[in-house]
Amino acid sequence: MNTPHTAPNASRPDLLDAATLSQLGGIELIARKVVEGFLMGLHRSPHRGFSAEFAELRAYQAGDDLRYIDWRMFGRSDRYYVKQFEEETNLRAHLLVDVSKSMGWSSDPDVLPSKLWYAKHLAASLALILLRQGDSVGMAAFHDIVVERVRARGGRRQWTELTHHLAALEASEGTSAELAIRDLAIRLKRRGLVILLSDLLVRPEETLTALKFLRHHGHEVLVFHLLDPGERELPPVSEARFFDPETNDELLVSIPDIRNEYRAAVADALEEWRNNLRPHGIDYHVLETDQPLSSALRTYLRKRERLG
Repeated sequence: MNTPHTAPNASRPDLLDAATLSQLGGIELIARKVVEGFLMGLHRSPHRGFSAEFAELRAYQAGDDLRYIDWRMFGRSDRYYVKQFEEETNLRAHLLVDVSKSMGWSSDPDVLPSKLWYAKHLAASLALILLRQGDSVGMAAFHDIVVERVRARGGRRQWTELTHHLAALEASEGTSAELAIRDLAIRLKRRGLVILLSDLLVRPEETLTALKFLRHHGHEVLVFHLLDPGERELPPVSEARFFDPETNDELLVSIPDIRNEYRAAVADALEEWRNNLRPHGIDYHVLETDQPLSSALRTYLRKRERLG
């Protein structure tokens, strides 16, 4: 007997491309679906412990600590319930999201979401995983200056706070990643994990120096270099007009004359970032915006497992 065919990604939103994901709904719904699909693939279940952030109630069992009985629930139901809490926070993570004008670009706006859309939904998914692991998460968004901050906290309320701020982010202005990185480094009181999400159309030397500054102060650093597919490979046309959204400069070029040179220049630039970051213990991962978010989540998970 023939069995119905099910699309391989039907129950795994983390394996869907960004264009398909963008049709599912808002940032909170998409991030939840992505994380649930990702965790389903890992076949892991969350751990529970006691801390200051409430997670859920469960029926009282012999031997439970009486301090955690919910007396309001007892008054309403005449049954004993114990407050179960998220695990104690053991890591502080900080998401740095680039919201410069170049992040708002897509090589095919009718099909492919912008780099900023990808960064926002990846940040939301990472935040949800971190919070479910019992970690605390903060966020800062930047272009020329830091334009948004959310202090690092744990618990369910933090998830609502983060997604609210992420959803409102819009692309504008130029980029000064080094100022945002140094601003964060000065504010951090405890060692933690810093995750940068950017297209790295920045001043390389200053940004590298700022990232090394973070590492020198004991922070773990993970860089996600976001790349639109149209930035790696030129379109199949004879001529194209290149436009810099941050400077408004334009340049008309013959594509066949520069295609190979352009491809080599992009590869060299990516390799240079990799070679400059990894010797300093900074994890670097290139993400094209037509890739599923699962690739980035696996990279994060490998990093997190090394941190213990």
